[in-house]
Amino acid sequence: MTVRWTVVDTPIGPLSCAVDDIGLCALQFGALDVVQDVDPLLDDVAGQLRAYFAGELVEFTVPVSVRRGSDFERAVWAELSRIPYGETHTYGEVARAVGEPDAARAVGVACNRNPVAVVVPCHRVVGAGGKLVGFGGGLPRKRHLLELEARVRMEHDWLA
Repeated sequence: MTVRWTVVDTPIGPLSCAVDDIGLCALQFGALDVVQDVDPLLDDVAGQLRAYFAGELVEFTVPVSVRRGSDFERAVWAELSRIPYGETHTYGEVARAVGEPDAARAVGVACNRNPVAVVVPCHRVVGAGGKLVGFGGGLPRKRHLLELEARVRMEHDWLA
């Protein structure tokens, strides 16, 4: 299967995005040295990321194509996708939700291995007591994403 790449400039720095014939298969922090391809699915990914960072999109609809990961990691990634926009869950809560109540640390490892961060929102997972810990993109990026979502959600709730 052919993989196509683009780099999207965002407020948290460039994001390198790849799609295959099914959907988004990789999203990495930083600008990778890749040939940027022309592809309608890449255009959709880039457009949705721009809308997300502009506060106009609260739910990604691009198809995701994840072909790796253990059963546990896939269960964690599926659970991350269920965390509502603008909310957080702890690593322990995610562990309990996937049926492994003693696996909070393993949830952290799965979050770190998330191949499509931001779209599958591992940034919404925090430490016990709401503590801002762990994020493959760095804590400043995690803080930015959580603050963006909190602001947008608050504005939406007040104006609704």
